[in-house]
Order: sequence, then C-alpha cells, then structure tokens
Amino acid sequence: MISDIPIIRPQTPLLDAIDQGRSLRELSEHQLQVLTEELRAFLLYTVGQTGGHFGAGLGVVELTVALHHVFNTPEDRIVWDVGHQTYPHKILTGRMGQMHTMRQAGGLAGFPKRSESAYDTFGVGHSSTSISAAMGMALAARQQGVNRKVVAVIGDGAITGGMAIEALAHGGHERPNMLVILNDNQMSIGHNRGGLATYFAKIWASKTYIALREGSKRVLEKIRPAWELAKRTEEHMKGMVAPGTLFEELGWHYIGPLDGHDLPQLIHTLENMKDLEGPQFLHIRTMKGKGFAPAERDPVGYHAINKIEAKPKGPQPALPPAAPKKLKYQDVFGRWLCDMAEQEPRLVGITPAMCEGSGMVDFAKRFPDRYYDVAIAEQHAVTLAAGMACDGLKPVVAIYSTFLQRGYDQLIHDVALQNLDVTFAIDRAGLVGQDGPTHHGAFDLSYLRCIPNMVIGAPSDENECRQMLYAAYRHEGPSAVRYPRGTGPGAIIANEMTGMEIGKAVTVRRGERVAILSFGTVLPAAMEAAEALNATVVDMRWVKPLDEALIMELATQHELLVSIEDNATAGGAGSSVGEYLHKARFDTPLLTMGIADQFIDHSSQTEQHNDAGMSAEGIKQAILQFRGMPRQSCRAEFIRPPLSPDSPTVSSPTSTANAIPANAGIHRP
Repeated sequence: MISDIPIIRPQTPLLDAIDQGRSLRELSEHQLQVLTEELRAFLLYTVGQTGGHFGAGLGVVELTVALHHVFNTPEDRIVWDVGHQTYPHKILTGRMGQMHTMRQAGGLAGFPKRSESAYDTFGVGHSSTSISAAMGMALAARQQGVNRKVVAVIGDGAITGGMAIEALAHGGHERPNMLVILNDNQMSIGHNRGGLATYFAKIWASKTYIALREGSKRVLEKIRPAWELAKRTEEHMKGMVAPGTLFEELGWHYIGPLDGHDLPQLIHTLENMKDLEGPQFLHIRTMKGKGFAPAERDPVGYHAINKIEAKPKGPQPALPPAAPKKLKYQDVFGRWLCDMAEQEPRLVGITPAMCEGSGMVDFAKRFPDRYYDVAIAEQHAVTLAAGMACDGLKPVVAIYSTFLQRGYDQLIHDVALQNLDVTFAIDRAGLVGQDGPTHHGAFDLSYLRCIPNMVIGAPSDENECRQMLYAAYRHEGPSAVRYPRGTGPGAIIANEMTGMEIGKAVTVRRGERVAILSFGTVLPAAMEAAEALNATVVDMRWVKPLDEALIMELATQHELLVSIEDNATAGGAGSSVGEYLHKARFDTPLLTMGIADQFIDHSSQTEQHNDAGMSAEGIKQAILQFRGMPRQSCRAEFIRPPLSPDSPTVSSPTSTANAIPANAGIHRP
C-alpha cells in the first residue's frame, strides 16, 4: 500500500522490458504479479508528474495485465469504456516513454485515440459506447471470416447508459462472439460479497460446468418441461448470489462476480472464456484507487489529480498573502441552485451522473428529495425534466455541453416542441483544455440556436452567470445558460438575484469605427483588444433572442462589426448577427471569430484560446488584417486551418498581405 505519490522514478525492470518489446504473453504468473506492482508504482509516479485521471487506472492494473497476457492484442480487439481507465493500457502498449506528455499539447491524449496507437481500437471520451463498438467489430470479423477475439471493458457507471443496455439487448439477438467485462468498482452497482458468490463464480467459469451446461441443454431441450425446470433452477441459484439474471435474460452467458485484483483467477477465467461461442459477460469487482491509500479512502476526490510539485529543500522565504480564491463557474451555479431552491419549492435539480462536476453536492445534501441523479443517461434526463414540467415542477438540468449533444432529439421533441418550462445549466461550454475534443463544448450555441422556443444566454462573468440563471429560470419556457470550465475573472457576486432583461445587451466600452460584439467569457480579451484599437465593446449576453436594436445602432455608427465567441463559428452567435444584418439589408461588414471548422486537440485552455485566435492579441491582429484588406475581397467567407506556432499568418488565395486568422469568417451582407 502506497500513501505518498513518488516524485522519484521507481525502478521498473520488468515494465521497462515490456516497453522495449518483450511480450506479456511470455511472462510467468510470478513475473506478472511483479509487473502489476511496477505498473502501479510507475502510474503513480507519472500521473504525479503530469496530473490527470488517476483512481480508475489504479483500479484496473490487474485487469489490464491479464487482458494483454491472455489475448493477442492488437489483433484481438480491446475496447475501453470509459477512457479514464486506460493509462495502464497505454503504458503497456509502447507509450511508457511518452507518459510525461499526457494531456499536453502534442502529447498523449487522456483517452484512447485511434490515431495514437494500433492498440487503441476505438476512440473514447463519452461513456457507454464500448459494447456497441465491440459488437460492430465482432460482427465485422464474422462477416469477413476472421478469427479474432473482441473484448469490451465497461465501467459500472457506464453500463447505466441507455446505449449500453440497447447494445446488450441487440447482442442477445445477434449472438456475436465477444466478451463484455463489467468493471464494477463498487460505486454504482450494488454490493454482493461473500465466499458463496466467489465459489459459484468459479464454478460457472469452469470448463467442466460450461460443458455440462451445454450438454444438458442439448439433452433436456428435447424434454421441454425438464429443460425449463433446469433453467429456472440455474437462474434462481445465480440470482441468490450474483446480479447476473438480467444479463442472462438478455441472452448473455454471465460469470461473476470475481475479484478483479486476483490476477491468477482473472487469467484463468479469461483463458476459459476466450474461446467460448456467443455473447459472454464477465463481472469483476475492483477498487478505484487500488494500491494508493488516500485514493482508496476518497475515490471521488482522487478521480483526477493535479501535477505534484517537488518541495524545495531548506528554509523557504515567506509567501505573500494569497489572493482571494476565485469561484469556479460550477460553484457559482451550485450556490445559485441552492438559493433558488430556498425561494422556489417547485424547483428540482437533475444531473446525468455529474453531481460533483456540476457543483450540485450541496444541493443534493440540502434538498435530497428534490435531487435526481439519473446516471449516465442524458436522453432520459432531458425527457424526465419534460415530464416533470408537464405537471407543475420547474426542473433545472445541470449538464455538460458535450453531454447534452446526446440528448439533442429529446431537447427538440420533448422540451422545445412542447414549449415546456425547463432550464438547462450548461457547464464546460467552449474549449475545456486537456480533456480535448471529446469534451469541448464547441457546438452548443450552434445546435441550440436553431431550435424554436429556446432562450440562450452566455454570461461574461460570475455575477452575470448568477443573474442570468435567475432570469432564465423565471422565463416560462425552455432556456439555457452556458458557461465554461474553470474560474471567471473574479467579479463580485451579488447575493440578491435581480435577473436581467432577456434579449438585452450592454455596451461596456465606447470607441470608434469598430464595434466588438462579445458573447460570453471572451469579454476580457475583447476589452483588451479594444483598448489598443479604441473600439466599441458590447457584452451581448443573450444569443437568442439577439438585441437587434443595439446591433442596428452599432451597424449605422461603425465601419466594422466583429463578433467573438467560444463556440464554432459555423452556425454560432456570429452567424446570428450576420443573418440579422442580411435580413435588415445592412452593408456593414462583419468579421466572425470563434472556433474554426475542425476539432481542437488537447492542450491547456490558454493554449487552445491562443491557437484559436481568441486572445486579445489574436482579436486585435484579426481586426487590423481585415481593415487592411482590399474592399472587394470582403465578399467571401474564409475558413482557415489553425495557425501553427511557426506560421503566424495564413495567406489569402490572392495575396500574402491579406492574411486573416483561422477562426475568422468575413461577411459582406
């Protein structure tokens, strides 16, 4: 048991040999046990060096070693779900020497990524996808006559997702040759311990039992009443000691639960199951954070960690007083939710398994009867809210931007079409940093704006977020407030909830010639750029409805309008401004800035914003370059690839002097 994260690289001779090409399949059982110890120690060390997801990887060390020992990877396919648990997998598959680059620009992704390694058979970021993907691979192998094994490893939280249940139901019908491993870290699935459960699990995994079961089936199927009796007896025996009856009813041969840290037993069971025909289901129990005492005690708190900084030796100079700690936007929402619930007895809070991440911990404790965690089931969360709104409640759905994409049909058909009173608090909007493209909230303004009846707000700071949530909640109909990951500029948050007028923007700086229309938390960068250019700046606040009267005024008083948003420029807030200018027949040019038409790779949020041209300098340069362009070249919209560090400008089709940033679209209505 380790209690401290090592800051000096541990000695790992066996692991080093694996990284240099030695196969796990050559190792003895004793060597494999030593390897798990080295792997766990190295994982602790390397995550301490970089920060990143932590507890889940520690919990699957033995499983990862067993899988790569038993199966002929990468020819045999392993599909992971969710990607948090794949750090040991990456270490064992040729990327040990790159672990120090984890989640950094140009380094390893924090999740499986097909372009990164042949061992990463399916890209993962969201959850509940592994069974569907693995089943597709198994059916492809069957279709092509390839003798390939396929394994899906799914976490106990991920199996609550509707997509996973749909895949299990379909698998029972198609009967693919595949194995699903449920990694139950005892944070979602009910406990079922004891010697009897383990004893029966060993029996059900044995070749003798499997042969007896199949032989009896062939004999007794001819005597239908006898077969039904035998089948019911087997199900009742399993039902007494293991939660496998559901999977058996769906058509899967269930084995478990087994101790996921008992490496010899895992290897023995996997070898027995490897060549079985049809859909197989193995249930193992693991401990999140296994081998690191603090993470075992607090698996939620150690889900991920920050980089561990080495403490310098000797006496240290006194540190200056720490600046007041800024609130994260998720905590601004959490406080507002509790304050609102005290005033409004009809308020209920809903989250799809993101209580901590969405800032709902206090609400769950203070209002347990009004708190609903629906597990990883975003579609259900949205329609559940719709049903509640039908009968007089006022639901608030706290959801990450990227996860709301999964409930899009329900948002349209079940909420907006019926004009139901549901408020969406959309966290992690915009570029989120090291989690990368699977977690960016880059599309919500685009996919929300086209839905009738929706009201959409984008606050620029913490207080505006609180007041905007209040205004959206008071609105009788579907509404959404989107805010980013992390902290804001440190605005003073008023306790009183006064709200703000929906659809009204505010001018925060008066300038000349150029007006910058800022949507959301890019306002500080827009203000800094405007100071250098003496430009007007407007905090737009609302994406839908737009403050068209103010846009009309700005268009008549300025030579250029510039929109800036932490969202895709395609169909985003800037597009709505362009549509209005076109409809109103204004000929004032519009420069739209935001996220270019491509996926943004993982790096820090600051690096991502700089690369996307959303820094103060990027905004300033985009405006200067646009104003220096020949007038006739403003009649087209340009979408450029992102700028590389050694290429500060991108040439236009006709002249290198007319370069514009990657994130800019130029409109001449």
